[in-house]
Amino acid sequence: GSTSETTSRGGSGGMGETNSRSGSMSGANSRGGSGVGQLLLETAAADPVDVELALHLIEGRRQAHGEGVVAVDGGANVGTHTVEWAIAMTGWCSVMAIEAQERIYYALAGNIALNNCFNAIAMHAAISSEPGIMQIPTPDYLVPSNVSNLELRPRADTEFIGQPVDYSAAGTVAIQKISIDAMSLPRVGFIKLDLQGMELEALDGAQQVARCHPIFLLESRRVGREHLRAFLDERGYKLVEAGYNLLAVHKSDPVVQQLQLPDMPAQSAA
Repeated sequence: GSTSETTSRGGSGGMGETNSRSGSMSGANSRGGSGVGQLLLETAAADPVDVELALHLIEGRRQAHGEGVVAVDGGANVGTHTVEWAIAMTGWCSVMAIEAQERIYYALAGNIALNNCFNAIAMHAAISSEPGIMQIPTPDYLVPSNVSNLELRPRADTEFIGQPVDYSAAGTVAIQKISIDAMSLPRVGFIKLDLQGMELEALDGAQQVARCHPIFLLESRRVGREHLRAFLDERGYKLVEAGYNLLAVHKSDPVVQQLQLPDMPAQSAA
C-alpha cells in the first residue's frame, strides 16, 4: 500500500501529522533538520524496510510458536515501529514500547492513542542493565535537530545532533531506568533495541528473557557489532547483518529455517 497525504501543523518545533496507509502518525517537526520527524513529514514513513522486516519476523514467531507473542520496542521514538506492529498484530500480539526522552514519549503515547492501538503500552524510561534512576540530557526541542539520535550518555565521539548537548548536572534530568527482565513480560518473542549505544547494557538486563530465545533486531553502529556478537554467540544465536542493524535468531528457532538465514562472516562482525 502506498502513502498519500502529509500535512504540517505549526512552525519549527511544532508537531507534524502524517496520514499513512495504517493510520495517523505525529512526530517532532525538525524542519530544516533530519531524523524521524523529518522523514514522516516528507515521506509519510520512517524505516519502512526495518518495519516490514520486524513484521515478517514476528509473524514467523506466531506461525512457529502460536499467538500471544509480546514484542518489545526499545527506543521506540514516536512509534513508527510500535504503531505498525500493533495494527498488524491486533488480536494476537501485544507491544511494549519504551522511550527515554519525555517529549518524544508524549508523541509515542499520542500516536498509540490516535491509532486505537489497544494492544500497545508506552513506558517513559531508559532501558538498562538494572532498574534505577539515571540522568539524561534535555535538548532544546524548538531547535531543528535530529533528537532521535540523542545519546543518553556522552562518548568520545558523541554524534552531533544539530545542537550542543549539555551532559552536566545542570543540563540533565532524572528518569527511571529499567531492565527488560524487570518488566516481567510473558512470552517475549521479539526485541528491537535502538538505544544510541546502550544496546549491550539492555542485553545484560535481559538474561532471563534471553532464555526464551526471542528474536533480536539491534542497532549496532555505536556499541560495536563485535560486542553484540560475543554476547549472542554465547547464547546460540545466528547473526545476520541488516543495514545498520544486527539481526539475531536463535539456532533452535524454526524461524531460522523459514527465513533461510545465511551465516554472518566473521570479518563483518566488527
